[in-house]
Amino acid sequence: MPIKVIHHGVSTSVQDLGRPGYFHLGIPMGGAMDRYAFRAANLLVGNDEGAAGLEAVFMGPKLEFTQDALVAVTGADMPAKLDGEPVPGWTAFKVKSGQVLTFDFLKSGARIYIAVAGGIDVPIALGSRSTYPIGALGGYKGRALAPGDELPVGQGGLDGEGRTIAEDLRRKPGAPAELRVLPGLYWDRLTDAAKANFFADTWKVAPEADRMGYRFRGGRKIEFVERKQSFGAGSDPSNIVDSCYPYGSIQIPSGTEPIILHRDAVSGGGYFMVGTVISADMDLIGQLQPHTPTRFIEVSMDEALAARKHRASLLDKLRSTFN
Repeated sequence: MPIKVIHHGVSTSVQDLGRPGYFHLGIPMGGAMDRYAFRAANLLVGNDEGAAGLEAVFMGPKLEFTQDALVAVTGADMPAKLDGEPVPGWTAFKVKSGQVLTFDFLKSGARIYIAVAGGIDVPIALGSRSTYPIGALGGYKGRALAPGDELPVGQGGLDGEGRTIAEDLRRKPGAPAELRVLPGLYWDRLTDAAKANFFADTWKVAPEADRMGYRFRGGRKIEFVERKQSFGAGSDPSNIVDSCYPYGSIQIPSGTEPIILHRDAVSGGGYFMVGTVISADMDLIGQLQPHTPTRFIEVSMDEALAARKHRASLLDKLRSTFN
């Protein structure tokens, strides 16, 4: 029996760990913005880590369950309630047929993840159930949820009520948030002063922050070294001949507002990239609210690889909790 969507929140969608392998065709990997919290939710209810669940941003949905289920909510601090009674976050809890799951106001973070034992059983599109709304691909009819939608659920058990994840394994951004950055191929396009200012300044998340990218404001304008306009490149100093964009790459159009490309970003274009947020910190971006103070921290390749190894060990520790 399905889950009935009474209210969709602000933007709630079906997500999994994405559809790698199609970026060269212009289809982004997509999937959960905070992959760590998403994996944690699935582990709590006994699912495979990549089983489809729900991602909600800023405001949670209102869901009616038409059969008994085991559910977990992770990610942002957005208190969940079952028939009006609080249920703990980062903990598996049982839902009885007919009960309604709602959410209180957001306290911190930006995105929650709702996992149901058995997973959300929407059709697979290009190897994934994740929603890519710009391409009307995957998820529930290729779009965010709407009132009246009914979400099919796969077969799952009810064992595991009360499983929880310790506080020290609940990864959250700091205050201010710190995002580690590896300078990129076009780093030499900046003046020495601009390079120093980019890392010295405190930026703030702009209201234009979504699954495609996060824009930042408040730092000093980036100055570019003089150059001769390349054939095929735009006239703005931040333009280049079209190039591929890696996930986490940072553009600064006209040198004013950095934009970090995220899960649903385009695969290439004509803006230079000052650098790339390391893979270990990509999850943190998805939990940043507008106006959050943020610092960019320069790291070397060795430091980036060490951070990736540390994140992998954290995931292993998380998995060992349920073995």
